[in-house]
Amino acid sequence: MEVVVAVLVGLVGAVCVVVTLLSAVKTVVVPRATPVRITRWVFLGMGAVFSVFAGGGDYRRQDRVRALYAPLALLTLPVVWLVLVLAGYTAMFWSVGVRGWWAAFFESGSSLLTLGFSAPVDAVTAVLVISEAALGLGLLALLISYLPSIYGSFSRREVMVTALETQAGTPAWSAALLERLARIGGLDDLDWFWRDWARWFADIEETHTSSPGLVYFRSPHPDRSWVTAAGAVLDTAALIESTVDISRQPAAEMCIRSGYVALRRIGDFFGLPYAPDPDPDDPISIDRAEYDAVCQRLTNAGVPLRGDRNQAWRDFAGWRVNYDAVLLRLAWLCRAPSAPWSADRAIPFRPTLMPRRRPKS
Repeated sequence: MEVVVAVLVGLVGAVCVVVTLLSAVKTVVVPRATPVRITRWVFLGMGAVFSVFAGGGDYRRQDRVRALYAPLALLTLPVVWLVLVLAGYTAMFWSVGVRGWWAAFFESGSSLLTLGFSAPVDAVTAVLVISEAALGLGLLALLISYLPSIYGSFSRREVMVTALETQAGTPAWSAALLERLARIGGLDDLDWFWRDWARWFADIEETHTSSPGLVYFRSPHPDRSWVTAAGAVLDTAALIESTVDISRQPAAEMCIRSGYVALRRIGDFFGLPYAPDPDPDDPISIDRAEYDAVCQRLTNAGVPLRGDRNQAWRDFAGWRVNYDAVLLRLAWLCRAPSAPWSADRAIPFRPTLMPRRRPKS
């Protein structure tokens, strides 16, 4: 009976170590949005803790607290991995004859941290000691290589978000951007703008799904957010193609598609609910009165608008419906600062431990 128990305990420990190693590899090495339960538990758990500490006070205080969330969650991950490896090897040491859980724990800790407090007594124990030491060093090396990649992706994202502030104000809004473009005569020369933002959307789709923790990294300025920047650019493109009376800009239409595909891919990882193939007549979060108020503001700024306002509204809603739901839920997920037509109407939802599967769009 004791042999059976020892074998079962050793198998449980081995499974714990293998699952932990796969979690680390999927999180750090595999270049795709691979569901990892341990990583999700860490981020959701840390998120619950930070929700308590950031629950009161004004927005700027909450932003200062939440700015620590993603970095601390990211640094907590290797601690959790090491603790799980420690527990798994403790079980394996006990199963091969290191009797007494404290003695097995001491042997595992000595091996994992390469402290060398105790020498292995036989070949099997020596194999466990060497493999645990190598695994511990490997997990730390993975994290060290992971951090520069994370911050490189964050820096690329924030360069464009910061640049948009000079064009669309703070917080970024499509109406402010169109007004500024009208004043400088730039409404007909925006191909470069759409190409740059289409590349930006492609970049965040790749980086924010392969490294989902980036979603939670907040901008250096409390009034900026990658989510509200995305919303401002997409709304500007939608207004250009539906409402502003200038020649058609195919690059703007491709930017919209690049944008909503990127936001949906990111949303899929977090289980955000949205209609994958919405009807152009489906309702959106912006009502007709808000749209008309922006049209009046653009008219006052000298922006040429199309004569058939009803058709323009239908066209705008037909573009917006593609990204409306996912944009507003991402704004809630990231606790983005209030911005017109995006975070000011964020939709709460419950993040899932495993993402929902979506059909390809």
